[in-house]
Amino acid sequence: MSTAQTRTVPTPTGGIGTVRVGPDRASLSSRLPLLMQILKFGAVGGVGFVVNLIVFNVLLATVFHPKVVHFGPLYATVAATVVAIAVNWLGNRNWAFSSGRQSNTAREGAEFFAVSLIGMAIPLLCVWVSHYVMHLTSPLADNIANNVVGLVLGMLFRFALYRWWVFAPGRRDSVVE
Repeated sequence: MSTAQTRTVPTPTGGIGTVRVGPDRASLSSRLPLLMQILKFGAVGGVGFVVNLIVFNVLLATVFHPKVVHFGPLYATVAATVVAIAVNWLGNRNWAFSSGRQSNTAREGAEFFAVSLIGMAIPLLCVWVSHYVMHLTSPLADNIANNVVGLVLGMLFRFALYRWWVFAPGRRDSVVE
C-alpha cells in the first residue's frame, strides 16, 4: 500500500495532469531489511576496525617496527587483519547476517575467511603502494593507507561477497533460527 499522494498540476501544453508527491512507503519498507543489514554490518565492522587499529599500531610500534623489520608494516597489516577477521566473523554470523547462517558452520567459516583473506589483499596493496612505491613511510601514512583507503575498498568488496555468497539467504543449506 502506497502513501504517496497525487496532486493536480498544469501541463506545459495547457492541459491538466497529476503527479505523485510524498514518499512511497512500499518502496521504503522493501528496502528496510537491506538498510538494517548494512547498519549491522557497519557496526560489526566498526568493532573490527577498532580491533584492527589497536593490533596494527601495537605491532607497528613494537615487534614489527619498520626500523627493526623491513616489511614490518605489511606483517602488522596481515596480523591485525587476521585478528579482526575472527572478530568480524562472530559478529556477522550471529548478528548482521544471522538470517543467512548455514548449517555447515565449517564451510561457512571457510568461505568467510576466504573472502576476508582476499579482501585483506586490498589494504595490503594500499600499504605496499603507499610505503614502498610512494615512500610515504610515516605511521600516519601507513594508517591512512591501511585504515582509510584500504578499509573502505575492502569493506565494499567483503559486504558484497558476504551478502550474495557466504550468507546468501537462498543457499540450499541455510538455517533460520
